[in-house]
Amino acid sequence: MYHFSKKFLATAMFGALLACSAHAATINIHNGGDPQSLDPQKLSGDWENRIAGDIFEGLVTEDAKVKPIPGQAESWTVSDDGRVYTFKLRDGIKWSDGQPVTAGDFVFAFQRLMDPKAAADYAYLQYTIKNAEKINKGEIADANQLGVKAIDDKTLEITLENPTPYFLDSLTHYTAYPLPKHLVEAKGADWVKIGTIVTNGPYKPVEWVPGSHVTTAKNDQYYGTADLKIDGAKFFVLEDQEAALKRYRAGEFDILTDFPTDQYAWMQKNLPGQAHVAPFSGLYYYVINSQTEPTKDKRVRQALSMAINREVIGPQILGTGELPAYSWVPPGTANYDEPAYVSWKDEPYKQKVEEAKKLLTEAGFGPDKPLTLQLKYNTNDNHKRIAVAIAAMWKPLGVNVELVNAETKVHYDQLQRGDVQVGRAGWLADYNDPDNFLNLLVTGVPMNYGRWSNAEYDKLIKDGNLEKDMKKRAEMFKQAEKIALDDSAALPIYYYVSKNVVSPKISGFEDNVKDIHRTRWLSIKE
Repeated sequence: MYHFSKKFLATAMFGALLACSAHAATINIHNGGDPQSLDPQKLSGDWENRIAGDIFEGLVTEDAKVKPIPGQAESWTVSDDGRVYTFKLRDGIKWSDGQPVTAGDFVFAFQRLMDPKAAADYAYLQYTIKNAEKINKGEIADANQLGVKAIDDKTLEITLENPTPYFLDSLTHYTAYPLPKHLVEAKGADWVKIGTIVTNGPYKPVEWVPGSHVTTAKNDQYYGTADLKIDGAKFFVLEDQEAALKRYRAGEFDILTDFPTDQYAWMQKNLPGQAHVAPFSGLYYYVINSQTEPTKDKRVRQALSMAINREVIGPQILGTGELPAYSWVPPGTANYDEPAYVSWKDEPYKQKVEEAKKLLTEAGFGPDKPLTLQLKYNTNDNHKRIAVAIAAMWKPLGVNVELVNAETKVHYDQLQRGDVQVGRAGWLADYNDPDNFLNLLVTGVPMNYGRWSNAEYDKLIKDGNLEKDMKKRAEMFKQAEKIALDDSAALPIYYYVSKNVVSPKISGFEDNVKDIHRTRWLSIKE
């Protein structure tokens, strides 16, 4: 929005208005990876979420501090047993083509999400809904058995398997966005093409150049469009953090969603107040293949984990103060006390290295038979810096490491296919509950990239989610976490901090634990 503090002559004002209309307030965001789709059920990354959350809206959405607030639903009630949620949709909500958004669009979307043929990787995030898991796994063929019902066009009823403390939070996730039933049925997979797609969020996509950018514009059918201070956003694909910072300094980007950490001290001095580093509910970790040799051997996995000097990564290698991770669930996660930790957490680092050497010797590796590994990471200066450092930490064990990098889309495709020995991954909380992290190691979950599998672990997670007593639930989850850590199911490295750079022109940017910053809460002053 543009504000004029002085009175101008009519002609001058007319000229200024012409200039304003020619120069719409568009925000330029460095977004990192290339989105694989604009279909919210085909996404998996934070770079995709940034776009999806601007163009779609669920029953519940998030405010600037990521607290759940009414979205397409104006209100809801919850049954006494905590299992049945009844949502009342807002009056007059529409898709960007003017068609009404109905309760039936939500039913359609949830049924499609759980359809085994749709193969939505993230379907499991909504397994708390009645019969969702059985339908998704093909055990129930009738999609109408899903616990999502349209009472009428404006009333949606969702029945859960069990009371779920984080359910409203999970409805802010893109797996819970509605889909335009009228369009998907008419166009099939082509419904998401630019020129065809319709959305129900504050913005709509108007251009997508794969490998370059996605551009959005105001959705004039959105109920809150009059309150939007930014006309649209341009989400740029760029995985080179150094290049991104240069473009930011040249005024080409208004927000960076990451930055080269070796530039942090320089930015604090030269770009005061612009580099934002804040606590973040997320885990940076290495996937390790549990199905193939040599990492199938638990001793090898544990040795590799023990030899990582986590204490130096945040302060020295990255320089942004990330805290070392010895648990799978980040401390401070809701509905959980202190997480479980690896048993060797407090040993001196030299002792850890000596024990790691012994474990590798027991596993049959040594000077005559060195362990050779391939370590994969997605293209990013910070990931490379960490991979080089960890490879150096493994060298004293006699481990030879081949570093392999690929663009984000290719890297995660390899992880999902299990084409990895050791690979970089990260998880950012979709909802504030230990289940969101612990679920990553459940057998068969698509994001369980290392294919680790433990029947006792799976049972504890399943039974924990059936437990109504929150204290007992937390105890069961902690037991499960300990099993995974004792078996070195994956290698936690550090707990995230969010890293953004925000131009002084931008107002309304709030640091928060999910690192979600929707364009609707921002404004630009030129």
